[in-house]
Amino acid sequence: MSLPTPQGRPGGRTPHGGQPAQPGPYPGGVQPAQPVQPAKTLAGSGPGAGQVPQQPDVLGRPVQTPGAQGGGPVPQGGAPGPYGPPARSGPARTAPGRTRGGRTARPSAGGRPRTGFGLIGPRRERHAFSLDQLESLALPVGDDGMVIGIDANGKPAVLGINRATPYDVTLIGGLWTAQVLALRAAATGARVAVETGRTQVWTALAQAAGGGQPCITLHDVGRVPPQGASAGSPVVVVRDCGMRPPRGRVVSAPWQSVITLLPYLSPVAPRLMRKSGLVGVQRVSPDEGGKIGRIMALPQAETAALSTLADGVTLWCTERDRQFVMTQATDAETGLLGSARRMD
Repeated sequence: MSLPTPQGRPGGRTPHGGQPAQPGPYPGGVQPAQPVQPAKTLAGSGPGAGQVPQQPDVLGRPVQTPGAQGGGPVPQGGAPGPYGPPARSGPARTAPGRTRGGRTARPSAGGRPRTGFGLIGPRRERHAFSLDQLESLALPVGDDGMVIGIDANGKPAVLGINRATPYDVTLIGGLWTAQVLALRAAATGARVAVETGRTQVWTALAQAAGGGQPCITLHDVGRVPPQGASAGSPVVVVRDCGMRPPRGRVVSAPWQSVITLLPYLSPVAPRLMRKSGLVGVQRVSPDEGGKIGRIMALPQAETAALSTLADGVTLWCTERDRQFVMTQATDAETGLLGSARRMD
């Protein structure tokens, strides 16, 4: 008498989720399911290195083990897990010219397909200019500093008075030009210290310049205190000490320039002119013009012109360059200082 074949649970599976029972030579005609052996990775560096061998089941069919090539779940999130290499993270790629929903992407202006779900902004005509029109957009670019007047071509003449290196300027001219330079230096943000023996002619300028702020200070001759100049607070020292200015306590330094005013060509003028980085000469006598021309190595035409210069015109010269500049006062400067004049 043969026993009936046990079917386990409905569906022909064993209670523990193994393979269905198959007939065999065991008592009762039931052959238990064989457990699957754990996969072993082949070592070595040959063609089969890194592959996982496949174990056949009870029917002789190959069983794909987790982690083998082409089978088994792979953990998501990009982190390596026990079932194989990490999964690729990032947005899914789409074919060129198509979006995720199968919709054809609209090509952009450059010819490349436009991907994404954002709205396309407005399209406007591009502005185009001809070469002649571009020339009208050109801007005159010059040096930085304070405007001291206009040159012979009517263009602004700019003097960079605030420098990171010591800078000395000698002006053989009138008080009016020196006061205009001091006022415009203060307008650039520099602190102006005036060393003078005639305080009464500078008082009105010092009171009106800063609008209540002491941007222009007056000091007696030889009593200018250290100014503490820096890149954020440059200083300009104006020395109005007569024909023979004594050696001052405050000299030129980084971010501290010194302007020395001489009403005429004095005996100390040659020494000051040779050590200065810039020399300004207004109208002088023909004899003084000849001496200045020899000291500054001026051409004959410019030497002869020194005795005929108009009020407010200055010849600014260095070792290499020379330029005639006419200083024109603004309405505020005219109301405070009056019109241009060589004599006081």
